[in-house]
Amino acid sequence: MASLVGGVWLTSPLPARPRGNPDRIHVVQRGETLDAIGKRYGVTVALLRARNRLGGTTILVGQKLTIPGGAARPAAPTVPDELVPVLAATRPLSIEAKRWKYIVAHHSGIEDGNATSYGREHRRRGYENGLAYHFVIGNGRDSGEGEIEIGSRWLQQVHGGHVRSEEYNEHGIGICLVGNFEKRLVSSRQLASFISLVDWLRTDAPLGIKPTFTVHRWVDRNRTVCPGKYFPYTALSRRYRA
Repeated sequence: MASLVGGVWLTSPLPARPRGNPDRIHVVQRGETLDAIGKRYGVTVALLRARNRLGGTTILVGQKLTIPGGAARPAAPTVPDELVPVLAATRPLSIEAKRWKYIVAHHSGIEDGNATSYGREHRRRGYENGLAYHFVIGNGRDSGEGEIEIGSRWLQQVHGGHVRSEEYNEHGIGICLVGNFEKRLVSSRQLASFISLVDWLRTDAPLGIKPTFTVHRWVDRNRTVCPGKYFPYTALSRRYRA
């Protein structure tokens, strides 16, 4: 531990390492905190700070932390089932770093449909790239409840067609939840899938940036009520405010 005496920091000896268990190195990833890393390995924040001579709890992406010997091996991170196809489809893509600056939430405004039917309709309306969104999350009618459908715009890494703003179409990832949230709440399974997808896009996807969360009505102000009055604006704004 370090203490301040007469304006000078004095550092006490580092905690002893348990014998027979070598230290390990953890490279800090986006979104990780010292507390989360400590819990993952079963060690205290105080021990991590002492072993790495940290004056506080601030850590940086790419920073190498020494995990004291004797700490538990980290549990393999679990991926929600609904995200598995998204990760598999994204892995081979060439994603332009820092292109995707926004995540824009939508509702379909109707209870029927899925990515395929919306894509047909958008192409009929003259959308050159078909489906206007990058992802569609089903409601259980024409696709599974909470199923994340991957649009061709994501697979081809092309701009969206989901808002009036050229800036947000060019740099915004459009996610449409099937349903009319002017009339009902988002189902728990849809919302769980939406949160899993947005969390991944903001923290783990290879975007080179943490996109800003927003919704259609905030982008095209006074032109739409999308994604509806029952969409959980406050809770999601708090979750994604940074």
